[in-house]
Amino acid sequence: MKKPILVVMAAGMGSRYGGLKQIDPVGGHGEAILDYSLFDARRAGFETVVIIIKHEIEADFMQTVGRRIQRSGLEIRYAYQQLQNLPVGYQVPAGRQKPWGTSHAVLSAKEAIGDAPFAVLNADDYYGVSAFQTMYNYLSQTADDTKYNYAMVGYLLKNTVTDNGSVARGICVPDDAGFLASVTEQTCIEKYPGGIHYTEDGENWIDVSGDTIVSMNLWGFTPSFLRELESRFPAFLDKTLASNPLKGEFYLPSAVSELLSEGKARVKILTSHDKWYGVTYQEDKPQVVQAIAKMTADGLYPENLWKKI
Repeated sequence: MKKPILVVMAAGMGSRYGGLKQIDPVGGHGEAILDYSLFDARRAGFETVVIIIKHEIEADFMQTVGRRIQRSGLEIRYAYQQLQNLPVGYQVPAGRQKPWGTSHAVLSAKEAIGDAPFAVLNADDYYGVSAFQTMYNYLSQTADDTKYNYAMVGYLLKNTVTDNGSVARGICVPDDAGFLASVTEQTCIEKYPGGIHYTEDGENWIDVSGDTIVSMNLWGFTPSFLRELESRFPAFLDKTLASNPLKGEFYLPSAVSELLSEGKARVKILTSHDKWYGVTYQEDKPQVVQAIAKMTADGLYPENLWKKI
């Protein structure tokens, strides 16, 4: 079995954040959240990283995070998520600027991933040390059999929401054996004085427990997932180009849900009780900076992340 590799989705523009949050510094020496994720991944055992960006942000990325991680000791490969990356016979609809979603991002990295098992995550989320070790161990020991064997690191919803607005999370339902029964992407989840709730139409709100397991897009896949994404993307485009051509997105949870409902895959839930940190909004940044500083002071990270590598 080939060694697992890490795939990082860093192509989003951060519309709610108002800038390139993938490269915004949160560490004492200019490190972004992604630097800490790659540091954690390296000590968990990952040796190869595929970073998905867009050509529009390539120069800024390479001058900041890209330059620093040259000293990481990791093999770094780049892949590019562009709107024009579509199957033969499809065209970008006039006025479309939004990327095609997380499944499209992973599909854009197909050649760079090859036939190795892989973990995939967001560039702007801090996942915690244990998540990388747990995922690396799972991918190193698991292969497909009568079904595809995938995994996800699940977080408690209350550890993943912000005080500064809504977030998007995959609401997960586990079965009795600790596998994922279903996952539904909810794009507007908010805290309120009485708890946490979400809306699908902007008007009606549904309460959800803070102890609900959610996906933060830290998934583990075998190469079979790439083949499934490639075969399912045209059907997604047919539906989306007819119903929501400017904003429809091909989400990872949606693709996983299809495979679960068809009985083709099982997804092991690898739970984490680590606190999530992220920069969905500019107002989130001070809390992240403070948390990183404390973890550094406590010895979890070196003061200058890549200096001694």
